[in-house]
Amino acid sequence: MLNAARLGAAALSAALLAGVAAGPALADSPSPSDGPTTPAAPAAPAAPAVPDGLYGKSDPTYDGVWRQSLALTALSAAKVTPADSAVAWLTGQQCEDGGWPSYRAAGAACDAKTEDSNATAVAIQALVALGGHQPAVDKGVQWLKANQNADGSWPYNPGSPGDANSTGLAVNALFAARTDPASVAKAGSGGAAGKNAFDGLAHFQLGCTAPADQRGAFAFQPDPAAGTLAPNTLATAQAALAAAGGHLPVTASVRADSTPKPLACADGSAPTAVPHAEAGEAVGAYLTAQLSAGAQHLTLTMPGAEPKPDYTATAWAALALTQSGHPEQASEAVDWLEGQGATWTKNGTDAAATATLLMVAQATHRDTADLTGQLTALGPAPKAAATTEATPAKKKSDGFGQFWLIIVGLLVGIGGGLLLSLQRKRNPNL
Repeated sequence: MLNAARLGAAALSAALLAGVAAGPALADSPSPSDGPTTPAAPAAPAAPAVPDGLYGKSDPTYDGVWRQSLALTALSAAKVTPADSAVAWLTGQQCEDGGWPSYRAAGAACDAKTEDSNATAVAIQALVALGGHQPAVDKGVQWLKANQNADGSWPYNPGSPGDANSTGLAVNALFAARTDPASVAKAGSGGAAGKNAFDGLAHFQLGCTAPADQRGAFAFQPDPAAGTLAPNTLATAQAALAAAGGHLPVTASVRADSTPKPLACADGSAPTAVPHAEAGEAVGAYLTAQLSAGAQHLTLTMPGAEPKPDYTATAWAALALTQSGHPEQASEAVDWLEGQGATWTKNGTDAAATATLLMVAQATHRDTADLTGQLTALGPAPKAAATTEATPAKKKSDGFGQFWLIIVGLLVGIGGGLLLSLQRKRNPNL
């Protein structure tokens, strides 16, 4: 089953269900419809066997690189040294041009058309977290630069219109690789300067022309006919971490004293893009309001289906709020995620969900021991397990030494008093 995060956003699924092109069509993803409406097609090929070194036991066709990257990032933050086979599997998925596909069977050739900006972005972040893989990171960053659209955005697969999720993940990767997103801009037509990565992200954010309760949110993509933006839950949550200047794993320690600042809009304000300096706070204010209205979780709504909790979006929202210095606004959402953890992670058997929940717990300084153990068990035995830093035990001689120090002090005092008394007896004038 395709992980929801790998689909990009609910808007895409809704469009596919309605038969409306929402672009980009995910070349490596199945239709999210419940069943075919056309004559029966030949039986699908059997799912590939799970390769050695890969975390999780489910079909890796659509999320192999995604879940492996999240797992390695989370375990690295937990001070677990993964098996060489786990790291080698991820690096072995990289194509010669620097990009990663969602999954490539052993021995299969790379296909540039199905290389995937989402997989590439999270793989870069995982290799940066692991350390020691700079050539692969550099090649991945170059692939992102080469496949950026002229409007500054990134598509899921090269050559398609950009979307907020893919653009946000690419910006996360640039931050992780210490590459300024403001400096990443693909030249436009005729040699004109292209828009940079921050411009691309702003392309999807709702600003002052939107209703007040939607300002700061992100759309998956503009409406293909009208060009208007409509808030999308997962797009907003995933783009928010990039707007806040973060990447995986979230380790921000800056703490703001106030709630996120809503976008400041004067009456009749011009339809301009949200300034980058205000983007993180604006989306943080939107997410805080949505969490408060939704019993501290975000909700996935699709045409013809009952609304249901969106665990992935809630987790990314918590990461973004923590990154932007607002952990208090994320706290109750993290409580909710912990309470729903067994359901979301399928009792610790879903590698991507378990890794994401572990990164949320790490970022918000919650207990991580159980999640670390569950995630570790889903892959090859690590080279070194996580260690906890215990408070150094006192030396056994400490109390004994203090006791003798007191005795010596008393003896010195008594001896000094006796000496003074004897001197006074010998010389009454003292």
